[in-house]
Amino acid sequence: MVNNKTKEIAEEEEEIHEPQLNIILTTDEDDSRPIFISGNFNNWHTQDPNFEMEKIGKGLYHYKFENDFVYPQVLLYKFTKGDWSEVEIDKYGNRTENRVCKEHSGVRKEHVEKWRHNWLPFKQNYLPKVHLISEEFEIPQLNKTRRIWALLPHDYEESTETYPVLYLQDAQNLFNEKAKYGNWEIDKKLAVMSEYKIGKIIIIAIEHAEHERIVEYNVGKTLLGVGQGKKYIRFVTDTLKPFVDKNFRTKPEREHTGIGGSSMGGLVSIFSGLMYPEVYGKLMIFSPSLWVIPKMDFSHIDFSEPADTKIYLYAGGDESATMIKHVKRFKKEMIDNEFVTSKLKINLSINMLGKHNETYWSDEFPKAIEWLYFSTKEN
Repeated sequence: MVNNKTKEIAEEEEEIHEPQLNIILTTDEDDSRPIFISGNFNNWHTQDPNFEMEKIGKGLYHYKFENDFVYPQVLLYKFTKGDWSEVEIDKYGNRTENRVCKEHSGVRKEHVEKWRHNWLPFKQNYLPKVHLISEEFEIPQLNKTRRIWALLPHDYEESTETYPVLYLQDAQNLFNEKAKYGNWEIDKKLAVMSEYKIGKIIIIAIEHAEHERIVEYNVGKTLLGVGQGKKYIRFVTDTLKPFVDKNFRTKPEREHTGIGGSSMGGLVSIFSGLMYPEVYGKLMIFSPSLWVIPKMDFSHIDFSEPADTKIYLYAGGDESATMIKHVKRFKKEMIDNEFVTSKLKINLSINMLGKHNETYWSDEFPKAIEWLYFSTKEN
């Protein structure tokens, strides 16, 4: 049965006098999620409310560009269900190329056969190369050893490129299929991102200290007692990073170097950025354990020399009674700092249904990578 809106569009197809472009989309795989147009006209933003399509029937959507819309010479775009993890794909699960349109008026019909679901399916040949750096990498600052991994871009051995780097805590839970509480599946997420030309990055995954994890990630004196976090941070910064930069083709500058983690791993990553702003220009902070430090003091942090710092801050609404409050306060206090305001960019992402576990951090990981490292690239 055709509704009135469908009839109106059909009439527009017959004869259209308006100067703007109209897009009609049909899709075989439909659900309740909204559909957005993302392209070179909005910096490939995937949830731009200005470019959400109107659903006018089952599997039928419509979008009309505004009268004052400024068209690029050639319009490049894709359809998404709100994120690159939910982007259009062909019937075989393959990546689709950018759609191209040179017209600035009239009616354009488009069709999507399938959509990605949580970045899947992925292709084996795009999986990163997992390289064990050492079973017992020396940590002189703590008189310990640690197992450390490098996840290299899938074509690392065939290329001469240099790559940005992200140092991540809790390697046991990042790509280990046998992890007790599940894992972030960063290898699979990076595979799909690489297919979209936004995942070329080196991940350095540092295993935690098992039963000494909390004391090692605890910085200074907190509600958890006296920690060894400062020594651990010096290890990553003064010992591990120089080794990585010497042995892998990295972009060593701060604007290409990030550090991150979740929970206590997120907390120690925050302090890494605060202690060494000249080293880390990007922080990936998921569900940080800010409760252990009721009052964080930012007055002594000097961001006056380094360039912009980007922080991707995530929290789930179903993690604890105070998680959302703590991350919002952290963001406010950082932005309110007079010498940080003009140099700091914080992307606060909140999932009110999010729990404190690997499943939700896995969902957030590719979004954080994209924003921190590849937000200006086309997809």
